[in-house]
Amino acid sequence: MALKELTSEEREAARSKALQARTARADLKESFRAGKTTLQSVFEAADVDDAIGRMRTVDLLQTLQGVGEVRAAKIMETCGISPNRRLRGLGRRQREALIAYIGR
Repeated sequence: MALKELTSEEREAARSKALQARTARADLKESFRAGKTTLQSVFEAADVDDAIGRMRTVDLLQTLQGVGEVRAAKIMETCGISPNRRLRGLGRRQREALIAYIGR
């Protein structure tokens, strides 16, 4: 199936929307890293905002001090979360387990 050719206005609108989504995710990550935002409020924002809801859980965990790819994968395995799961896709028990593990 061929993709629809976009007009220059549609392309510009898509670029703008993508930029807003990246900015929203970056702002949330920075706020979470600095401790200004709790994990519970991140989940609440993910339920409302599509851009945040589509962020991978592992990317959010890697923003924490001392958490890289390996430690983030270990945290997700301990909490029973698939490595490619996104924030909006987490179940209630997975969210609770992650909040209990992280502690903020």
